[in-house]
Amino acid sequence: MDSSQRVRAILSFVQVADTGSFAAAARVLAISSAAVSKNVAGLEQALGVRLMNRTTRTLSLTGEGAAFLQQARIALQALDSAIDAVAAQRADTSGRVRISTSAAFGRLQLMPALPSLQERHPALCVEVDFDDRVIDLVREGYDLAIRGGNIVDSALVSRPICRLHVVLVASPGYLAARGVPRSPDELSRHRLIARRFLGGKVSPWTFRASDRSRTLLDPTATAVLTLSAPETVAQAACAGLGVAQVGVHHAWSHLRNGDLKVVLHDWHDPGSYEMALQYPHRALMAPRVRATLEHLLDAFARDESLHVPLESLGAYLA
Repeated sequence: MDSSQRVRAILSFVQVADTGSFAAAARVLAISSAAVSKNVAGLEQALGVRLMNRTTRTLSLTGEGAAFLQQARIALQALDSAIDAVAAQRADTSGRVRISTSAAFGRLQLMPALPSLQERHPALCVEVDFDDRVIDLVREGYDLAIRGGNIVDSALVSRPICRLHVVLVASPGYLAARGVPRSPDELSRHRLIARRFLGGKVSPWTFRASDRSRTLLDPTATAVLTLSAPETVAQAACAGLGVAQVGVHHAWSHLRNGDLKVVLHDWHDPGSYEMALQYPHRALMAPRVRATLEHLLDAFARDESLHVPLESLGAYLA
């Protein structure tokens, strides 16, 4: 199989995997179904493995097919990037950049960074989706994704933004009326504000004992309020509705202006989550994407709320 045949075969295979059928792939590629089938069969013969299991009604990838699909996407993206790089020689950094981000981080951290990006690169067209679901960066056509949590997707390049520490807080008014909890056990007598994730899971609170063991508390047991938007959890705590676990970056401005106080600092586990900027593996990156990536990383590095040292929270204890 020569190089041109190999590229046609890989394109046919990727389209079949994406569309779920030879007929649909043929329509996308503007060739016949028979040609698509021949291309995929030729690819399998050249590789010496079966990539797809076919019946009259179903089509599914084998294990080897799934692994090859991932690498094929990387190769095709490298070709796209090469075209972008050549096109970029005719103009300054320009074109569309698609970004996926969570709603809260997008509103509070990404949006403030965009005016200076477009001032620096006025020919850029930025498209942002505020979506808390986990997206398929490659299949859905995004250039960059901002993700938080345990970052494990090895098929993507991850550039760290910050650690996502959490802290327990309450308003001075609430603490004056209800008392300051001195141990996790005392939280059973307090009004708690819980955070529910998109999939329905409630974020637990983790505490450390003197023997380094950890215990989990489900805040829904005594929660008076359960919210899905993380920034609203901090707002509810500021309003005096109870004790809440919030991201330090959401609490920071409220701590500094005195609207919130830290509780159970010596007991509470701040967690080990992180925030990262992700993009597909690419041999070449389009100038429009690289300029956006570097600008955002620089802006996030200068965002004080994203890099609060945990030891500094001791200044805001109740």
